[in-house]
Amino acid sequence: MPAENLRWETLEALKKSTKAKIPFDPYWSERGEDILAGCREGLSLSPRSGVILERLGSLPPQNSRSFLGSRSGDSSPGLFEEISASASSTGSIPDINGRNSTLSAAPPSKTESQQALSDEVKDEDTDVSDVSSPASLPTISLLSPKAMETAGRILKFEETQREKAKMALKLRQEMQEKLVAAVASSESEQLKRFEEFMELKQRQEFQTMRDMMDRETKESIGRQEKLKEEQRHRMKILNLRLREAEQQRLKEAELERQRQAEGRERLRNLNTIQEEILQLNQLLEPSSQTKKDLPAASLSSLSTRGNQLCSQVSEVVRKTAEGEFPSMEDMTVAERALHEMRALIRLMQEEVAKAQEKKKKEQEEEEELRKQAALQAQQEAQKKAAQTAKEKAKRKGLQNSAEDSTLKWYKELQESAARCAQSFEQLNSPKDAQTKKLKLELQKAASIPVSQISSNSGSQLREIFDKINKLLSGRGVVSGGKSVSTTQHPQALDFVSYKLAEKFVKQGEEEVASHHEAAFPIAVVASGIWELHPRVGDFLLAHLHKKCPYAVPHYPPMKEGTPVEEYQRILGYRVDDSGVEGQDSFLKRMSGMIRLYAAIIQLKWPYGSKQGSPHGLNHGWRWLAQMLNMEPIADITATLLFDFLEVCGNALMKRYQIQFWKLILLLKDEYFPRIEAVTSTGQMGSVIRLKQFLETSLQSRDIAPPKGQLSSTFWRS
Repeated sequence: MPAENLRWETLEALKKSTKAKIPFDPYWSERGEDILAGCREGLSLSPRSGVILERLGSLPPQNSRSFLGSRSGDSSPGLFEEISASASSTGSIPDINGRNSTLSAAPPSKTESQQALSDEVKDEDTDVSDVSSPASLPTISLLSPKAMETAGRILKFEETQREKAKMALKLRQEMQEKLVAAVASSESEQLKRFEEFMELKQRQEFQTMRDMMDRETKESIGRQEKLKEEQRHRMKILNLRLREAEQQRLKEAELERQRQAEGRERLRNLNTIQEEILQLNQLLEPSSQTKKDLPAASLSSLSTRGNQLCSQVSEVVRKTAEGEFPSMEDMTVAERALHEMRALIRLMQEEVAKAQEKKKKEQEEEEELRKQAALQAQQEAQKKAAQTAKEKAKRKGLQNSAEDSTLKWYKELQESAARCAQSFEQLNSPKDAQTKKLKLELQKAASIPVSQISSNSGSQLREIFDKINKLLSGRGVVSGGKSVSTTQHPQALDFVSYKLAEKFVKQGEEEVASHHEAAFPIAVVASGIWELHPRVGDFLLAHLHKKCPYAVPHYPPMKEGTPVEEYQRILGYRVDDSGVEGQDSFLKRMSGMIRLYAAIIQLKWPYGSKQGSPHGLNHGWRWLAQMLNMEPIADITATLLFDFLEVCGNALMKRYQIQFWKLILLLKDEYFPRIEAVTSTGQMGSVIRLKQFLETSLQSRDIAPPKGQLSSTFWRS
């Protein structure tokens, strides 16, 4: 018993020793060690053998021996010998018991702990012997073979359990490895997603930063462009101001130069005026001739007034001696003095001329009294001879010239126009710039409205008519942006009337000749102006007869000594340095003027107060009758008759009816053969047109209204 007690105390001491506490290392797999590395050493007892040892310890030696024998009776002697050898090699039974008790205390699944424990027991044999009693322990004798068999089976069972544990551990390890691989794969995927997310965040932050930088760059560029634009605008404004200042400076300099030039021009004019006045004043000095023709009192008054005018001009010139230019008032005073001096000269010359004429008349009266009786007899003889010649010509055939009344009317119109042209000679040939400028403005005001006449609308014709009427009535009209009036000059009204009539005829010569329909709007305006201002109508006829004598009708005879070119001008041809114009151009101009004349005859200004045209259809009948009473001229007579009848034939037909058709029949049957007789083969175009017109008119007993005639609806447009 004491030995058994010591044995158990020894085992308890071994349990409590530091070396009995086998450590468990959880990092064996990380080091690559085998989990059963500690179990591959020498053979050792199973932890369950501790149960046997406990039972043996609780029984007496004899019982224990019998127990071992009964339990292991079937075991082989070899196994028993092996156990015995093992026991003898270890030293004593208590060592085995102590080792088994220690192993039994450890968990069966922890193979490493078991291996460590066996190693501890082997290494600490000496320590255990020291702890135990100094007396030698009694050895246990294993007498029963069954006990040994049981021990072997226990060992086999433990080996089986160990293999199962290895397999379970291996499966668990594989599961663990799969789990670790799955976790690693999941973590890798999560790490990739995290890296992608972080990369996305980084790109987004980069894109945001870049967008912000782009916006800031654009804003900066916009601000720079705005600043540049403002700078350009300021520079433009500054340049404009500089340019305006430069232009203002140049303008002021130009005005100053102009003022200096005008001043110098006025000074030259003033010197010229003074020179002319001094020269004219010398003419006022009494001479031997003037003393004979004029009384002394008249000469003295003229000389005194001339000296006064010279003093006035000298006073004006004296002001300029100080370096100043004469003003407009000074020039007005000097010009007025010059005009008055000229008037004095004219007055003196007129008085001298009157005195001389009076003397001549007295002398001529004496001679006329002597010749009067002889002249009366001679004139009576000439009249009788001329009357006889006319009667003979009428009996033989047609006339070669117009009637005396027609020629007288023609000459009166020409003389009236010539007197009018002479009356505004000073305005027509101005010497000073101001009068020249006024002349140009008046001429534009008279000619431009006539050039604007067209058949576009009646309201436009009314505006043109009102503008011309205002100008002739002395009211101001705007021409070229300036106001002009006939009251600005004493000769302005005659000038405007003459030029206006000339422009009307020129429109017929050019515009109507190219476009036949243009005759009617021009004629209706001319008729309205003629009604309100008869002088314009007289001048219009004078210009028309001068450029187209066939409108009289009149065939001017060629006088002796008259050059051929001059005679062609009298007949209406244009003659210049290149020669005489062609026949086609001549006939075209004559046709245009006759068409205009035929339109004026039948038209009346619709807003006038008088009945009919101021130069009515009776003049058209007279012209047609006189044309048929005169010998025809090749190519001219046929052309003018066709143009006149085409324009005015419908109006004459409505007015004179049967008498008109008699005249047309006379023209076709008797006068037309005369036209054919004087017409050559190359001039038959106009003859054929006239023949077709006459045949068509007589066949239909009607003449169609002319093309381009203004209708009643035209004046409402």
